[in-house]
Amino acid sequence: MTDKRPTLSLKPKAKPARSAAPKGGARPAWPAAKPGPARTERSQEGRAQEARQAPNPGQDRPPRPEPYRPAAERGQPPRGEQAGRPGKHPPPRLRESHEVTVAPQQDYRPDLKADSLALALLGAANAVARVRGGTALPQALSIVFSVYDVTPQARGAIQDIAYRTMRQLGRSEVLLGLMTTKAPEPAMLDGLLCAALALLDPPQDTPPPYEAFTVVDQAVHAAAHHPDFAHAKAMVNAVLRRFLRERPALTAEALKQPLARWNYPQWWIDSTRAAYPDKWEAILEAGNVHPPLTLRVNARRLDTDAYLATLAEAGIEATRLGSTAVRLAQPVNVSQIPGFHDGLVSVQDAGAQLAAPLLDLQDGMRVLDACAAPGGKSGHILESADVELTSVDADPQRLARVRDNLGRLGLEAKLVAADAQSAAWWDGVPFDRILADVPCTASGIVRRHPDIRWLRRKSDTLQLATLSSKILDNLWQMLLPNGKLLFVTCSLWPQESEAQAAAFAARHDAIRLDAPGQLLPASGAGQDHDGLFYALFQKRAA
Repeated sequence: MTDKRPTLSLKPKAKPARSAAPKGGARPAWPAAKPGPARTERSQEGRAQEARQAPNPGQDRPPRPEPYRPAAERGQPPRGEQAGRPGKHPPPRLRESHEVTVAPQQDYRPDLKADSLALALLGAANAVARVRGGTALPQALSIVFSVYDVTPQARGAIQDIAYRTMRQLGRSEVLLGLMTTKAPEPAMLDGLLCAALALLDPPQDTPPPYEAFTVVDQAVHAAAHHPDFAHAKAMVNAVLRRFLRERPALTAEALKQPLARWNYPQWWIDSTRAAYPDKWEAILEAGNVHPPLTLRVNARRLDTDAYLATLAEAGIEATRLGSTAVRLAQPVNVSQIPGFHDGLVSVQDAGAQLAAPLLDLQDGMRVLDACAAPGGKSGHILESADVELTSVDADPQRLARVRDNLGRLGLEAKLVAADAQSAAWWDGVPFDRILADVPCTASGIVRRHPDIRWLRRKSDTLQLATLSSKILDNLWQMLLPNGKLLFVTCSLWPQESEAQAAAFAARHDAIRLDAPGQLLPASGAGQDHDGLFYALFQKRAA
């Protein structure tokens, strides 16, 4: 390699028996989002931006970045030290006073063909770099689409590659640790390599989406067209070609590390194993599969069996999962879903469709949907009964999505932009039913939103559980005697689910009614849902 810039060097090719990376060779943990309300309505309509970015209530604040550790701290040889030549360090290079560090140009628009894989790879790399900085993946993709002014075809390719990269990020980072001596810089270069490796190294039994030669060629082409790392195109070529040459040995070595084996941070793996010692492996694997597209049939407008017949006529294969839940065999764009724009169906996970029936709604009731955005459960409530619904969310922009979704269904609710921890917005008239879809780590929905695992921190669990308990206590005072409150979270951690429910019942002497409790991520005959938790409480008569 002719590139002599000091940002990165390749590890020399070694004999197979000596090619094992040091135990610390994996890439360091990515920065995590600061705790705050994470949404639990996880439909494919894009609910989970706030669930992953985790700002403080009513605020949008990126997480505190954590820099990469030096190679020495990761057990790697210092720069310049090569196999068989220990101690051969280059002399220290002092930065001259006139040198400056140029900020990464993430908003640079590349001069690439709109339908090229190079553009898709660069767009995905841009999104991955933004996630590294603490931005939720849907939001990051939205920014990339705007900056690149992409066509619908390119948009789909960028999104597909970005999600693939997030699901295989741990494995790709470990592989890079085996082939390089330090993290590629800037972050977009690391993202480009991870995106290319995700395409070259698909999950087991999954066919590669592109020919290997095409991926390497287009990744190099993408690097050459970005001013921040055009100088590194030879390195990109060398790393990817080395991976193809040594793939069996490299992957075998990488899979010795849990980060590569499971594609989760170590704390996440440990938490899952502690909570579910007999099921932790299946739970982690479930979070790495592509989720289904599940619809909720509007019972006010159409019978579920009749809609299945409509899908069959349109040539769309589907399976019934519940009273109103229909799972498509292959995901399609909502524009291709019969009746979607007319309000006949909505996109909503089958597990999330349990909320409205559990509320035992009756016509004329006064109902509160707290933390309501983007409105999937609000819509289901109004489809189930003629009730007076108030939908509350702290973010006015997210609340606008509730309005849009209800408008598509031809339904109405009172929308209130307010914090669920506060009672300042409440008119003092109690509710018959309250749906408390509280903030959480969103650990049960990673198959839909794979960036969550890289944005969260272990400490988020306690902080979000504390926030949720305050919300539940505040909402309880708004409930009528004999009224019911449904506590919902999409977390897998008992601290946020069962422990929270038990503590709440004890604090308020609440009657706990039958509810599903903890639903683990499941996929198979007759069921397919995310990981959610349900607890139903009734307030004692005065």
